[in-house]
Amino acid sequence: MKNVMDISIGSLVFWMVGFGFMFGADKSGWIGTNNFFLSEIDPSTDEGMFDFAFSIFQTVFAATAVTIISGAVAEKTKFIAYLMYTVAVTAFIYPVFGSWVWGGGWLSGLGENGFVDFAGSTVVHSVGGWAALAGAIVVGPRLGKFAATKSPLAIPGHSITLAALGVFVLWFGWFGFNAGSTVSGNDALIAIIMVTTNLAAAASALGALSLSYLLWKRFDASMTLDGVIGGLVAITAGTANMSPGMAALTGLIGGMVVVGAVLLLERVMKVDDPVGAIAVHGGSQVSQRRSCSCSRLHSHRHDDRYAGFR
Repeated sequence: MKNVMDISIGSLVFWMVGFGFMFGADKSGWIGTNNFFLSEIDPSTDEGMFDFAFSIFQTVFAATAVTIISGAVAEKTKFIAYLMYTVAVTAFIYPVFGSWVWGGGWLSGLGENGFVDFAGSTVVHSVGGWAALAGAIVVGPRLGKFAATKSPLAIPGHSITLAALGVFVLWFGWFGFNAGSTVSGNDALIAIIMVTTNLAAAASALGALSLSYLLWKRFDASMTLDGVIGGLVAITAGTANMSPGMAALTGLIGGMVVVGAVLLLERVMKVDDPVGAIAVHGGSQVSQRRSCSCSRLHSHRHDDRYAGFR
C-alpha cells in the first residue's frame, strides 16, 4: 500500500507543484517559481511534447526517492504518517534539491564542471537515503531488534526468493533508469550506459559477497542482494562517463561499502533499517568517481532543454 500510494500521491503532487519547483523559472538558483500544473507547456509543439514526456520521467524519479524511505521504516510507522512523508518528499524535498542540480540551480554551476550527477545517484538515491535515515532515527527500532546489551539481533525476511526476484526486477529496470536519462531513444551513449550499469551491478554483488564471507565465513544472500542494488546506485552518477573498468571498480567498492554501512548503522549508530535501504541508497553512492566530461552532457541534458522555464 505504501508503494502504491507513492506513485499515486506522488504523481498528483509532482504534477501540481513538484515539477514547477524543480524546473520552473528561477531567479535565485534555489527553487523554481512557475510551471505549476505543467501550465507553461504548449502541447501543440514538439518541444511541448518532449516536456510532457520528461515530466513523466521525473515523476517516476520523485516517486522512487520516496519508495527508498518505505523500506527503512517498514513495520514501524502509521500509514497516515507515511502518506504525509510522501507528500513532503514529492512536493518539496526532491524537487528543491533537484532544482539545485538539474534545474539550473546553484549546485549545477559549482566549480569548474558543476555538480555532476548524470542519472540521480545523489538527486534521487542520496535524497531518499538520508530522508530514510532521518525517518529510521525518529521512529526507532522494531521491537526485538536490539537485545538488552544493545547488540543487534537478526530479523530475517520471510522469503529470500522474493527478495532475489525484486533485485532482478530492479536490475533490469535500472537500464531504463540510467539509459533513459539521455532523454533520447536514439542516443548512441545508451550503449555505454548499459555496459557500465551492468558491470557495476555485477562487480558490486561480488564485492558484497566476498566481504561478507571474510567477515562471517559464510556466503550471505541478503547482503549480496543489497550489494547488487548498491552497485547500481554507485554507478548512476557517472554511468555515461566511465570506462567499463572504472565502472566495475566503482561497483566493487560500492558493494563493500554497503556491507560496511550496514554494520555501522546497526552496531555503532543503533539504527534499525529492515531492508538496508540507508546503506544501499545513502551509503554506496560515496564510491562514485567524478568525470570531467560529465559537465558537458549534464548541461545538454537539462540546462539547454529547460532554459525557457527559467
